[in-house]
Amino acid sequence: MSLIRSAATVGGLTMVSRILGFVRDQLIAFTLGTGPVAEAFFVAQRFPNLFRAMFAEGAFNAAFVPQFAKKIEGEGREAAHGFSRDMFSVLGAWLIVFSALAMLAMPLLMHVIAPGFRADPGKFTLAIDLTRITFPYLTFMSLIALMGGVLNSLGRFTAAAAAPIFLNLTLIGANVVAWYFGTGNSATTGYIFAWGMAVAGLVQFLLLALACRRANMAILPRWPKLTPEVKTVARLSVPGIISAGIMQINLVIATIIASTLDRAVAYLYYADRLYQLPLGVIGVAIGVVLLPALSRKLRAGDEGGAADAQNRALELSLFLTIPAAVALIVIARPILQTVYEHGRFSHDDTMMVVPALIAFAAALPAFAMTKVFQPGFYAREDTKTPMRFAIVSVVVNIAGSLLLSRVFGHVGIAAATALAAWTNAVLLGATLSRRGLFKTDPRFRARLPRIVLAALVMAAVLWGLAWVLSGFYAPGAGTRQAVMGLVILVPAGLAAYFLAALLSGAISSRELKRLIKR
Repeated sequence: MSLIRSAATVGGLTMVSRILGFVRDQLIAFTLGTGPVAEAFFVAQRFPNLFRAMFAEGAFNAAFVPQFAKKIEGEGREAAHGFSRDMFSVLGAWLIVFSALAMLAMPLLMHVIAPGFRADPGKFTLAIDLTRITFPYLTFMSLIALMGGVLNSLGRFTAAAAAPIFLNLTLIGANVVAWYFGTGNSATTGYIFAWGMAVAGLVQFLLLALACRRANMAILPRWPKLTPEVKTVARLSVPGIISAGIMQINLVIATIIASTLDRAVAYLYYADRLYQLPLGVIGVAIGVVLLPALSRKLRAGDEGGAADAQNRALELSLFLTIPAAVALIVIARPILQTVYEHGRFSHDDTMMVVPALIAFAAALPAFAMTKVFQPGFYAREDTKTPMRFAIVSVVVNIAGSLLLSRVFGHVGIAAATALAAWTNAVLLGATLSRRGLFKTDPRFRARLPRIVLAALVMAAVLWGLAWVLSGFYAPGAGTRQAVMGLVILVPAGLAAYFLAALLSGAISSRELKRLIKR
């Protein structure tokens, strides 16, 4: 039950962050729409986020957390504290050098990450400038990931989960600044947004540093030393960099190819932001909590407890992501029209983003399953196997994007990303099962078809209501009617799903009450 409670803590705070992220993206869509400034800013975000996911969250969730948990269990808090300081010092020094070199080489790097922008010299130059401004965000967020790993291993999930809230608040503030000065859809607004992102990294860093201090784990830098423990993490991090950052790698590949298509970078960004809401609230939250839990149980020799934790995590993630995926597919247009269709974001833009969102949503359960399966390898200090599967996934994504984009444009890129996600999830799950490290228990096998049935009932209800309310989403119907329609659709869909889940036995009334309470 502690797994559900901890996941609910992370998921609840992530929900707040994602709701604020909706507000942030609505303001960006209102101000910039899908034009060249928007595309330049989205690329400027994507590049540091790629390295953050690879070098920070991916590498350290995969390598640092199990080692830190082992230190606590075997040698106590003081030894673990010293280990965390050594890692912080080495990582910080490396990041400063890496970021400086990347910022200097940005004109060359931009030819790689957004080759299509070369056809528009103004957009190409703006993307270089904005990426240089946002790049220090990588350093802050990487150190935040390390401090978050320390706190998560101590069972303190609140501060790390709350940090992204401050990112969104800062960027909302940047929108307010742009509105106050009346910069509109101009390069100046792009610069304001980029500086807002850099400031947000500093704010989050200070929040996590304070949380570590309150946990009596203040991480103050010292002269970097490559201790044996640091070398172990570095060795384990190399495959973790690839495997745990696979989603970001695939999204960057999508951005590279999309930069050759008109406005495709912006279309994919807005679709990605919507399906990231349930993924962050459910999949990422469970993955963050599951890794230290599995590490502790395996360290104590509790194989049965580890298997039960992974089964419950898989059950909970699919119970929540399957209906989320179905809802995003069935009512993609009402959601997009309500959230984004204002200001510079037109109805034509909505219709271009709809099929991309549907394609991304189809992979939502796969992304969540990956977050459940990967800790099964990482907790056993096996980061090479997920790396190999990640490479296969990247190959599938590249080949699929190149082929499908020729026929379906930006929608083909989204579909290829979904196909790569399912490839990765299936390979991870099948390998754990074949090695005898994971087996679904009778409870999970009994509940999965009932979860699917409940989601299909919800789909039928949403489809029928969307047909009845189609006039609310006709071109020119207005924001008020769109909001009213969504106010009807969302509660009706939720009610239909949970009622069907209760009646079918996908969840018990006691579990549902506990889940709502958490």
